[in-house]
Amino acid sequence: MRDTMTNNREIKYASAVREAIDICMKKYPSIFIIGPSVPDPKGVFGTTLKLVDKYGPERVLDMPLSENGITGVCIGAALAGMRPIMVHQRIDFALLAMDEIINNAAKWHYMFGGKSKVPMVIRLIIGRGWGQGAQHSQNLQALFAHIPGLKVVMPATPYDVKGLLISSIEDNNPVIFIEHRWLYNITGYVPKKMYRVPIGKAKIVRKGEDVTIAATSYMTVESIKASKILEKIGVNPEIIDIRTIKPLDDSLIIKSVKKTGKLLVVDSGWTTGGIAAEVISRVVEKAFDYLEYPPQRICLPDIPTPTSNALTKHFYPGHVDIIKKVLKMLNKKGKYVDNILRLEQKPRQVPLDVPDLSFTGPF
Repeated sequence: MRDTMTNNREIKYASAVREAIDICMKKYPSIFIIGPSVPDPKGVFGTTLKLVDKYGPERVLDMPLSENGITGVCIGAALAGMRPIMVHQRIDFALLAMDEIINNAAKWHYMFGGKSKVPMVIRLIIGRGWGQGAQHSQNLQALFAHIPGLKVVMPATPYDVKGLLISSIEDNNPVIFIEHRWLYNITGYVPKKMYRVPIGKAKIVRKGEDVTIAATSYMTVESIKASKILEKIGVNPEIIDIRTIKPLDDSLIIKSVKKTGKLLVVDSGWTTGGIAAEVISRVVEKAFDYLEYPPQRICLPDIPTPTSNALTKHFYPGHVDIIKKVLKMLNKKGKYVDNILRLEQKPRQVPLDVPDLSFTGPF
């Protein structure tokens, strides 16, 4: 604990999610939360822990595995004045509700001339590995960002996840709120009070002048990790946490690129048609004359998510890949550089589908 003047504490990302929901449920009786295992003792990685004890089973509900049907129920509740929060422990499960999400939640406000609103949040969890392969470990943020009428949020820090979730719950539009499983155990300083982080605003998490690294969700953590190694080589990157991918704050990225002349976009989704492609396209359209090197991206290869360790170790990019790409962009070479990279490429001491040995979850 520290900083009692501003009421800041260091808490986990998962606790910040729970705190945002708790604060909003206390303030707004119209909120209910529903999803598989939401009232469960493990509470979806701790994000809904004991909420059922506080608000009762009428507002904290388990959910039958009928994703499309229950999404329709929640949309109806939102149209009637409620503010539902839906939770899926994997983003893949939302694929079973795409008709309701795309054809109803995203379009109702537009089709009825702004007279109706659908204030609902759909929390979706993405991750790395998870031991479930092609159908249960996907990163589908670009799919939702493609749809007009949906807002898509991907916070990377405990502070931002609380503030952005509060903003999302209070928003009168449907918000796809994507949380990366590897972030739940990270800690950060978060005020106890109710506060909001605006939807649609990126954030500089590290100032620099050699290259702009724009990252989403957990890849922001990998980018920061890479920057600490790049500092040793004399490289000073500027890191931008995109935070919201729809609406996308390209103005901050473009301003940074005008300073650095170089852009690397790091996203946990697939390469083709992804968020990185959209960011690069906007920078090329609006700041082409400032570019000193072709914009680069680090994403997943265009193959289904593998399950086996032999394949996953080549599938997921990390901080070493970011370091290598930046060094190539800056034409940094030498024995010293090679030695540092060799140290960073040491074998992992934990399974490939978990960030560290302290990580726990419902599966």
